[in-house]
Amino acid sequence: MRILLNGYDYLVLYLGLAWLGILCLAWTPVALVIYPLLSERRGRALGRYVTMMAFRFYLASIGLSRRCSFDLEALDVLRDEPSLIIAPNHPCLLDAVMVISRLPNVACVLKADLMNNIFLGAGARLARYIRNEPVRRMVQQAIQDFASGSHLLLFPEGTRTTSCPVNPLKGSIGLIAHHAQVPVQTVLIETDSAYLSKGWPLFRKPPMPIHYRVRLGRRFDPPQHTQHFMAELEHYFAHELVQGSAFYPANSLPAQADRTLP
Repeated sequence: MRILLNGYDYLVLYLGLAWLGILCLAWTPVALVIYPLLSERRGRALGRYVTMMAFRFYLASIGLSRRCSFDLEALDVLRDEPSLIIAPNHPCLLDAVMVISRLPNVACVLKADLMNNIFLGAGARLARYIRNEPVRRMVQQAIQDFASGSHLLLFPEGTRTTSCPVNPLKGSIGLIAHHAQVPVQTVLIETDSAYLSKGWPLFRKPPMPIHYRVRLGRRFDPPQHTQHFMAELEHYFAHELVQGSAFYPANSLPAQADRTLP
C-alpha cells in the first residue's frame, strides 16, 4: 500500500504540473489574437476573469486527488472591496495562483521576464498585469489601474521566503500605497510543506498530503511615512507568521531558511 500510495503521489504531482501547463498554453493563442481586438477595459476584464477561473479550476482539479488541500475561502470577502493592495507572504510558487483564483479583478505585479513567458505572457499582457521594473513605471501603472476599482497583488518580500519567518520587505509596496493612497490588506499564507519554495526543484516530490491555508491579516491605512510603514509591516508579518507556526512549522521551510534559524 505504501508503494502504491507513493506512486499515486508521483502521478498527482506530474499530472498536476502538466495540467497547469496545458491550461496556460490553451489560453495563450486566444489571448494573443484578441489582445489587439479588444479595448483596454474589456481586455483587462476578460483576461482577469479567465485567469481567475483557470486557476480555480486547476486548484479544484488537484484538490480532488486528496493529496493537496486549499483553504482559500477567507479571500472571498475581498471580492467586492474597493481598491486596495493585497500583500501576502510568499512561501511557494503557488501563492499567486491561490490568491488570483478567488478574485476577479486583481492586477498582479510580475517579474519582467514572466511577461514574455510562453505559458503566462500572453494572458498576463491581456489582463494588464504590471511589470516590476522599472520601479517608477510600476508605481505609475499601479496608480492608473486603481482608477478602475481593481485590486493589486504585490508580494512585499519580492521573492519567495528564504529567511524564517519572512524576508526583508521591499519598499515598493510602501511607495505605491503612499502615492495611490490605498490601504494594504495583509494576507497570511500558511503551509506544512516546502514544496515549490525557493530552491525547490520543480519535479522533486514532497511528502504528501500537502495543506495550504490562507487567512486575512491586518489592514493598514494608506501610509504617510513609508519607512515607518515598512518597518511596521515587516514586524507584523514576522509576529503573525511565528504565531501561526503550529500550522507552518519550521521544518517545512526550504533549506535556505533553515540555516537562518537560531
